Amino acid sequence: MATITVRDLLIRRGFGLLSLLLLLSALGWAQQEPSAFPKQFEGDWNVPDFTFKSGEKLASLRLHYITLGSPERDAAGHVRNAVLILHGTGGTGRNFLSAEFGGELFGKGQPLDATRYYIILPDAIGTGKSSKPSDGLRMKFPHYRYDDMVRAQYLLVRDGLKVDHLRLVMGTSQGGMHTWLWGVTYSDFMDALMPMASAPVEIAGRNRMTRIMAIDAIKNDPDWKNGEYSKQPRGLIAARNIRSIMTGSAVQYQKENPTAEEADAAIEAMAKAALRGDANNTIYQYEASTDYNPSPMLEKIRAPLFAINSADDEINPPELGILEREIKHMKRGRYILIPLSPETRGHQTYNRAVLWKKHLLELLHMSEPGGSSGE
Repeated sequence: MATITVRDLLIRRGFGLLSLLLLLSALGWAQQEPSAFPKQFEGDWNVPDFTFKSGEKLASLRLHYITLGSPERDAAGHVRNAVLILHGTGGTGRNFLSAEFGGELFGKGQPLDATRYYIILPDAIGTGKSSKPSDGLRMKFPHYRYDDMVRAQYLLVRDGLKVDHLRLVMGTSQGGMHTWLWGVTYSDFMDALMPMASAPVEIAGRNRMTRIMAIDAIKNDPDWKNGEYSKQPRGLIAARNIRSIMTGSAVQYQKENPTAEEADAAIEAMAKAALRGDANNTIYQYEASTDYNPSPMLEKIRAPLFAINSADDEINPPELGILEREIKHMKRGRYILIPLSPETRGHQTYNRAVLWKKHLLELLHMSEPGGSSGE
């Protein structure tokens, strides 16, 4: 029997492959076309002499960002409508311009209407058009951690964009973990927090194990050459596949690839997409979470916080009971679990704003300055 190719899959199961490509795009493996939103702007801001937690330094740290809308200031000159949205591992701010996310949130009359809010979508250190190992330093690039990434975001917002207050900080996956760190590090800087597909504890258990497996898949490939490769090592494919299985939905994978041939073709497509990434960037992205652990500091969070996860998330399985335990350390925190349904997408349910935007609206309402505090 002849092996089905990606081209065959496009012809025979176009919808299934489209869903796969949306998945890859959400992970930063495929480029998205920019969408037209009000006053959309894209730029770079450079931080001179940035010192990392490790003590390493970068003479100029480039931070790329997209903004939608315009900042509005109150009588005292403080910005009151800025929203910061933080992407997942290997992603970019542009991912949020997708129809499933931005198309549900940023349009006229929608929860984060870009004619009313000033929306900030940065590329984190190590990804997108921000400074990263593949720019030239390779494995000599400073070994950044989540704390460094969040501090850089803060500097971009405060000094680069001249925003002195955020109406909301929200993020997905890695960006969700960054949101927790924003809450404990800059507790007076925002009115509300919404971390998604994340937990406020150190990364351990299967989550940490799969990250180490992904890193080892690259480093154990002889073609990696200690980061001095001339072409992407195929260990990068294994690294990305490990994470795609963890971030995807078993139900959706089965629906979209119901035969052995189609599953094989999907793997072929994923391999090609993986090799469009960069091995060193991937190592750094996974290692950045090494010392993440805001749990001991959760009582510092002052703003109302909605933590939203999904029941079919293999990275943050609800059976662990982590969020039920940790949310008790916050006076104004709430844990929301999206139940399994034909509409959920595992860890990446966060991309489907239609499933959770009602909770965002509630959070915005209860955190309105001068309104109900939710206490």
